[in-house]
Amino acid sequence: MKAYLELYASLMPLLPPGQSRHRREVQVPDACTVQEFLDRFRIPEEQAHIVLRNGLFVCGEDRLETRLEEGDTIAVWPPVAGG
Repeated sequence: MKAYLELYASLMPLLPPGQSRHRREVQVPDACTVQEFLDRFRIPEEQAHIVLRNGLFVCGEDRLETRLEEGDTIAVWPPVAGG
C-alpha cells in the first residue's frame, strides 16, 4: 500500500531517493505497524524520538500495535537539544 515517510533534521539522510526535501511516497505491506514501518526504513529506535501518524503522536508502546492505512503519513524527528 502507499504511505508517506517524512524525516527531519539528522534523520533526513535515511530517506529513500526522491525529489522532495524531507518527504517520500513509499510502498509498504498492508496493515504494517508503525514500528515495522520504521524498521523497514532502518530508522534507529533511539533516534525515533517523536513519531507522528497523520499529525498525531504515537508513543513507543503504541508503535507496536498501531497499524497503518492507505495514504498515512509517518513523520519522525530525532532527539533535539537546545535552549
